[in-house]
Amino acid sequence: MSEGSRNRETYTYPEGDTYEGEWSEEGKKHGAGILKFSDGTTYEGRFTHGLFSGCGVLNFADGAVYKGEFSQGVFNGFGVYVRSDQLKYEGAFKNGRPDGPGIITFPDGKHGNPRQEGFWEGTKLIRRERVKHAQTMARQCAKRASSQTTT
Repeated sequence: MSEGSRNRETYTYPEGDTYEGEWSEEGKKHGAGILKFSDGTTYEGRFTHGLFSGCGVLNFADGAVYKGEFSQGVFNGFGVYVRSDQLKYEGAFKNGRPDGPGIITFPDGKHGNPRQEGFWEGTKLIRRERVKHAQTMARQCAKRASSQTTT
């Protein structure tokens, strides 16, 4: 159990979302847990004061998935985001969007021509450069997030 959290409990919110996991003494999601949204989206991972935090896996209702680091409830740090059409971004995120070194892999397994690798600000590639270290970090964070399940 996480520091500052209490026993695992399940709660269903009025809109139909369900949380099963650890809670803080103040009644906020805190520690390891699973949040299932009424639209079919699920998050499994760590929470801090009610927000996604640390490593986690977010499975969207449309089939997209993000595995990696979170802070303040959004993608922050390194991770892997795969859209429902299998386009993949591996790299750094800030405030819920690509920001920093990363690489795009298209559904055919290629990286584009010219290669979609370098430093990103959102959806804009601002500088082309090899960023193998960022891809490695993203994959490591995704693997760590997948292995830290709460079940």
